[in-house]
Amino acid sequence: MTTTAPRLEPGPTLIGAMRQRVLKFAERVAVPLATPLVPADYLDVIDPLRSGASLRGRIVAINPETRDAATLLIKPGRGWRPHIPGQYVRVGVDVDGVRQWRAYSLTSKTHRRDGCFAITVKAISGGVVSNHLVRRATVGTVIQLDQATGDFTLGAHGDQVPAKILFLTAGSGITPVMGMLRNMSGIGNPDIVVVHSSPTADDTIFGWDLRMLARQGRIRLVEKHTDSDGLLDVARLNEIVHDFAERQTWACGPAGLLDALEQRWAADGIPDRLHIERFRPTVINTGEGGTVTFSKSGSAVDVEGTRTLLDAGESAGVLMPSGCRMGICFGCVAPLKQGAVRDLRNGEVTIAGDNVQIQTCVSAAAGACEIDL
Repeated sequence: MTTTAPRLEPGPTLIGAMRQRVLKFAERVAVPLATPLVPADYLDVIDPLRSGASLRGRIVAINPETRDAATLLIKPGRGWRPHIPGQYVRVGVDVDGVRQWRAYSLTSKTHRRDGCFAITVKAISGGVVSNHLVRRATVGTVIQLDQATGDFTLGAHGDQVPAKILFLTAGSGITPVMGMLRNMSGIGNPDIVVVHSSPTADDTIFGWDLRMLARQGRIRLVEKHTDSDGLLDVARLNEIVHDFAERQTWACGPAGLLDALEQRWAADGIPDRLHIERFRPTVINTGEGGTVTFSKSGSAVDVEGTRTLLDAGESAGVLMPSGCRMGICFGCVAPLKQGAVRDLRNGEVTIAGDNVQIQTCVSAAAGACEIDL
């Protein structure tokens, strides 16, 4: 009698092993063919979140918060390091062929089981990236990432949080504070007051979450709705929080509010008890050509939008690293410190950010820019 062995469905271990073999084979085959690209470029298409790749993330969920704000759940690549509550992350998003970088506060718990983190974005009038993320981004989109950074955290207090805390926020300034609140469970029993301003109750980002925390007795919540109550009067803050001077205060919101808080705390002689986070978006005006500054050599040259940065630097007497003429690709990579450049092959614009690297042999100035050479 002939017996047939039962067919085994491939399990996670087998699938993982097969996937690694495919990636290794792709890398071995791609080496001789990867000109002017390198094998990593092809592997990025197969697995953009792989180890060793530039840090990226994939949007796995988009959850509306208000009519103009949404929380994006992001699965980061394998190089991602856990964040500290209150920090922000810079994300790079391609919008209409231009890579734009913006910073957004992390609003999720740290060390989630699924390895994801969340940012919460409010669409602002004229905001290219914020409107794209809130209204046009889709699940599955891959974005560029930097590591989390920022010192708007509980800082040196660590797990020993102050006994009395005041969070004073307005608009999207609630986002880093929510990141802190969601991670404070189980670390002491601090007395927390949250004073938050928004146009209306429906416009309050995390309104449901904040009100639930208040019902649970974890915070005392004071909501100010500017459409009906007007702007928060910092001079009369003691009428809302009578002991504010005794509290360590974290504040985030519009510049006018933060300026007023700094003046009040300084006048009361307690500036060391005020911790502020300011959102300062940088707008880069791109164009065709511009002044290219080479920061290390101290040289600057005006170039047309059709001339490569490699040629521009060499004509200015700058020692430009390059292996292109010897058939060695990516020997001309350099950090872009400020401004923007345009890839002459496809017209894509790259804007400066933390550790943004460009190829000088195929890049031209898209306005004034600074290269770290």
